[in-house]
Amino acid sequence: MNFNRAVIKVGSALVAPTSDGCSGQYILAIAQFITTCQQQGKEIILVSSGGVAAGRTIIQHGSPVLSVSTKKAMSSVGQMQMMANWQRFFDVPCSQILITQNDLADRERFISIQETIKIQLANGVLPIVNENDTVTTKALSIGDNDNLAALVAQACEADSLFILSDIDGVFTKDPNINDDAVLIPNIDKITDEIYAMAGTSRNPQATGGMKTKIEAAEKAVEHGINTYIINGTKSEVFSSLLAHVNPGTRFAADKNIITAKKHWLKHTLKSRGKIKLDPGAVNAVVHNGASLLPAGIKSVTNRFKAGDAIDIIDAQNNVVIAKGITLYSHYDLKRIMGKHSNEIITILGHDYGDVVVHRDDMVIL
Repeated sequence: MNFNRAVIKVGSALVAPTSDGCSGQYILAIAQFITTCQQQGKEIILVSSGGVAAGRTIIQHGSPVLSVSTKKAMSSVGQMQMMANWQRFFDVPCSQILITQNDLADRERFISIQETIKIQLANGVLPIVNENDTVTTKALSIGDNDNLAALVAQACEADSLFILSDIDGVFTKDPNINDDAVLIPNIDKITDEIYAMAGTSRNPQATGGMKTKIEAAEKAVEHGINTYIINGTKSEVFSSLLAHVNPGTRFAADKNIITAKKHWLKHTLKSRGKIKLDPGAVNAVVHNGASLLPAGIKSVTNRFKAGDAIDIIDAQNNVVIAKGITLYSHYDLKRIMGKHSNEIITILGHDYGDVVVHRDDMVIL
């Protein structure tokens, strides 16, 4: 349980456990744990949900089903309440970092976020990260901050990720309806069976569920980050952590760490299109470590431009085998698919290279 730099993700059910907005009911113990860690020389980054939950007490809504616009308004005002609530428990200064999917998908912005957090840590600041729900153009997705925490952990090169919620960890069955459910203390490999055990939170203030927490754990362990799901409503779990005892479920860090660029490509960039390959190209890409050539492409789906991420699919089995950044647009690929690389310039009148997706810009799935 030793760590030097950790990301702690705190869910809405802990920040605003009732309909009355933010409170210190649970986060006082969390803040004390963070302060103790800092006093021991450990660096902490906090990813906190709760903006929408905090804003419910201020923005009139009148309906149990909230529109996206109402959620954005709640998040905007609730974010201020949430930050003020956190700051009152710390003597060190806190910073607010609001980011979107686009910030993480853009490599330059990703590195900028990374540098900002590192400078703040070096100056004794507690970075508090949340999704910038007010400006994002998509609906507020369930579990975004679980996955956001994993990406932040990767960006700031943390060695541990603690996901705090109102659940003890991963159980063999849903403990809410099965008396014989058993907590799984250690998970060395995330499999389909582990996902099958995932239930969802029944707390109305919570956003997410066990499935998104396991998804976040999968992202983190691939980058060599030990990940824990623990119950933040129980103050004794923090005493256990300080005593190097695991009070929840630990996901062991993968020893075969993928590079930061490929982790970013796999988990952060959204695919804009799909291309299907013949068996020969599949074998070359998956087993021979080859770049993708136009000759092996059988079909192109959706509209995308050069520089976009695309899914690379085995046409025979209809499964995604890789993800990569294409050097050619969908329009160009439809003209050169199935052709040899030396024909590209004749067909298009220009070329951006002999390959469609370079091996360095591809991650095998």
